[in-house]
Amino acid sequence: MKEAYPVIISKEKDGYYVSIPDFNIATQGTSIVNSIEMARDAIGLMGIDIEDEGKELPKPNSAKFQLGGNDIVTLVDVDFTEYRKRIDNRAVKKNCTIPYWLNIEAEKARINFSKVLQQALMEKLNISK
Repeated sequence: MKEAYPVIISKEKDGYYVSIPDFNIATQGTSIVNSIEMARDAIGLMGIDIEDEGKELPKPNSAKFQLGGNDIVTLVDVDFTEYRKRIDNRAVKKNCTIPYWLNIEAEKARINFSKVLQQALMEKLNISK
């Protein structure tokens, strides 16, 4: 699901402050472009957290806000489905223990431990990519 949320970008002496009223959150950026990227990331993270809690995402423009004299208001689009795919596919480091002799044999055979573990977990859980 793709939505566009308003954000307010305010110039600070050392960068930009970014308010996201619909989510009642804020972030910051080093430039206007970076501020928009940071807002998209903040909205994406907050959005998937809200979804994971079984709650409904706020509707765009659902919160009222006031502007300062030099504030910039822009819309930031977020595709929550794509954002979740990107976040959910990030690598997570796991530590596991195997017998020494098995490690030696697997290294000799140039086995990719991560790939084997992923395949075994997907098979065990009956999941396909």
